Amino acid sequence: MSGNASIDFLEMLKRNTLQAKSNQNSGSAYSNKNKENNGIKNIMSDNSISVEKTSNELIAVIDTETNWHDQVMSIGIAIADSASYKSVDTSYYIIDPEYRVGGIYSNVLNLNRIKRQTACESQLPGLKQLVAGRSQVMMQIRDYLTNMGVNRIFAYNAKFDYGHLPELRDYEWYDIMRLAAYRQYNKAITDDMACCKTGRLKTSYGVEPITRMLSGDNYYCEVHNAVYDAVDELRIIEMLSLPINAYQVGRI
Repeated sequence: MSGNASIDFLEMLKRNTLQAKSNQNSGSAYSNKNKENNGIKNIMSDNSISVEKTSNELIAVIDTETNWHDQVMSIGIAIADSASYKSVDTSYYIIDPEYRVGGIYSNVLNLNRIKRQTACESQLPGLKQLVAGRSQVMMQIRDYLTNMGVNRIFAYNAKFDYGHLPELRDYEWYDIMRLAAYRQYNKAITDDMACCKTGRLKTSYGVEPITRMLSGDNYYCEVHNAVYDAVDELRIIEMLSLPINAYQVGRI
């Protein structure tokens, strides 16, 4: 035992789930139930992502957390219906060895240690977790998005996540903040709030203040865990209640 509860938990998770070496030449990680799927069959099985899809397109909301070296150490994904914006599936990836460097939010890498004390409890339907090297994680994410039929990725301040995930740049990316922070799209922005000529709030337009504004819950606090934050950012889309095509203005 290392004496660090978060690292011990992640090591246990990794030992229990990575049972074979990653096969870079394998097909879809979900295409063959008889394969070990890059050694993570126990935690991300074919059955684990079986969800009842609607006739609407599914979209992904992605959030990343970085370590002290500005390297991605965790990625959270919330899959949602593009009409209702309801989350139908979630997944969480911790990148090894990058997470070992540590970062400002390392204390919430371990989902079991997160205790939400706000009224807006995030839900994590179908949650799957994986600790692995970056190449394996990114291959797994691409297979996951393909399996779910996702072509469009949304993120809050999306340029940050887009810039840190070059492996996903061939997807369509949209910035939630481009609508949430602007008077033209966010009806919760009142006339007495200082805005630029463009309509953007001059201050306080991060995930936390925008969620408080839209929900009316002044006790909401952002967790800064990638999968929890992805679900909360999806909730911003839901509360804005704008049609999916409105996000064309936020495409990167």
